[in-house]
Amino acid sequence: QVQLVESGGGLVQAGGSLRLSCAASGTLVRFNAMAWYRQAPGTQRELVASFTSGGSTYYADSVKGRFTISRDNAKNTVYLQMNSLKSEDTAVYYCTTNPWGVGSWGQGTQVTVSS
Repeated sequence: QVQLVESGGGLVQAGGSLRLSCAASGTLVRFNAMAWYRQAPGTQRELVASFTSGGSTYYADSVKGRFTISRDNAKNTVYLQMNSLKSEDTAVYYCTTNPWGVGSWGQGTQVTVSS
């Protein structure tokens, strides 16, 4: 059974940084195109960043240049480094096992950016 546990969310001022972690069990992150989604109140869940099947990375235009997805295969953990945070980045962030929205999901971690 696949389990994903996100952590690292919190309250941060605009311009600040946070690093989200997603610890996986029941699957190996290096064999999945791991992805981060987010969902703000009243909006649909949107893809923020992911690994591709070719091993490269994808970023939504809204976060390009500010967010970085990475993984530590030894720890079986995926990260999302978020810099230069903006109020519009406020959302619940979810880790998932692929960028197509049909994989396993974590419970989410809240990120709140105050302006």
